[in-house]
Amino acid sequence: MRTALTDLVGVRHPIVQTGMGWVAGPRLVTATARAGALGILASATMTPEQLRSAVREVRSRTDAPFGVNLRADAGDARERVRIIVEEGVRVASFALAPSRELIAELKDAGVLVVPSVGARRHAEKVAAWGADAVIVQGGEGGGHTGDVATTVLLPQVVDAVDIPVVAAGGFHDGRGLVAALAYGAAGVAMGTRFLLTSDSTVPDAVKARYLAATAKDITLTRAVDGLPHRMLRTEMVAELEGGAGRLRALYGAVRRASRFRRLSGLSWPGMVRDGLAMRHGK
Repeated sequence: MRTALTDLVGVRHPIVQTGMGWVAGPRLVTATARAGALGILASATMTPEQLRSAVREVRSRTDAPFGVNLRADAGDARERVRIIVEEGVRVASFALAPSRELIAELKDAGVLVVPSVGARRHAEKVAAWGADAVIVQGGEGGGHTGDVATTVLLPQVVDAVDIPVVAAGGFHDGRGLVAALAYGAAGVAMGTRFLLTSDSTVPDAVKARYLAATAKDITLTRAVDGLPHRMLRTEMVAELEGGAGRLRALYGAVRRASRFRRLSGLSWPGMVRDGLAMRHGK
């Protein structure tokens, strides 16, 4: 199937596998690229050294185009951009809108820039700054998300910009792709659907819990980091939302932050800096 997205990126199918932290690693991205879609590595949960290694691993397994997802507010965003440029990555996607300068730096190096947005005005802004395409995520999307339904947001953005628009939020099969194309999108981006594939390194027990869940088992919460998250209603979410008191909440936050630091390789100052930037939307 040929669309503006496939022509732009050089893939066979108008499908994007999103950059999910700890999920979108070399194995999943390689499988996605080999299948003809656009796989995106999640760099936010990697150190810069791990990112470079992951890019080289994918490159060693396939000649197909793939991308890397970045957090524009990360303190080391420019270091990660340098890795993308040096390693010849085809696409840079962003969880938050990158600056005009960052877009220009990537485009000057021949990298396609595809930010994710949750509002029409944000799509208009990044398009004016030179973004090559935009992923529009409606409120049905998993993880960090907005509150405007995909069916409302998508046509607004399609009518507002002249670059390819990729629809995200609630898509999981061919019917969704057909619907997105009917709205004027150039393709769809999916996260949870790829999380559940055999090439995903997510444990089978976790996949089983996703598959057993119904619509009533999904919640939208700000208890994780202050931003809206759509996620499974789990014991951890219930504990975070339970209002256990400030001291207990602080203890739990520090304990989980310590675990995250060990997993991510970040320093305490780096975590605090990135957390404050995320909170203030910088």
